[in-house]
Amino acid sequence: MSKIGRKPIALGKVQLEVKGQEVHFKGPKSSGVFVLSDLLTATVRDGSVVLLPKDAASKGSLHRELNQVWGLDRALLANKIQGSNEGFEKKVQIVGLGFKAALSGSNMTFSLGFSHKIDFALPQGVSVDIDKTGQQLTFKSTDKELVGHVCSMVRSLRLPEPYKGTGIKLATEVITRKAGKAKASA
Repeated sequence: MSKIGRKPIALGKVQLEVKGQEVHFKGPKSSGVFVLSDLLTATVRDGSVVLLPKDAASKGSLHRELNQVWGLDRALLANKIQGSNEGFEKKVQIVGLGFKAALSGSNMTFSLGFSHKIDFALPQGVSVDIDKTGQQLTFKSTDKELVGHVCSMVRSLRLPEPYKGTGIKLATEVITRKAGKAKASA
């Protein structure tokens, strides 16, 4: 049995309807459809949803494959439900003198120490809050994968470097600093 897959998913304020392999969900922030694997079925019980394997697939050599698919589908469905209920946010920090970001509509402009400014178009479904210094960014969306992808694309504009610690990093990321050149003693 899959350790992740057997856990129930709390619905909160999300309305859920199961139609065969399709799970239709509607919450305060978003709605959508999640298609389950053919090996699984979904049932709604007491304000939570439980994914269970179909009987034919649980026997035989498919046991390992079933556990992998079961855990994956449960995690993806839980992310969809949490996103439609609360949403996701990730914080990004820009470190460096004169390094900053500015927002104009759905486009961001970064000043990162290059000879030119970098324009970045935000995908639909992602919003960003920038503090007044322009160095603390908070990305918000109902799709967890999309938020992570946008944060990694922004981070790749100027990766953090280990000597001075400048660049763009996630708020949870720790940059291991390296020692610079040591002065030779005579």
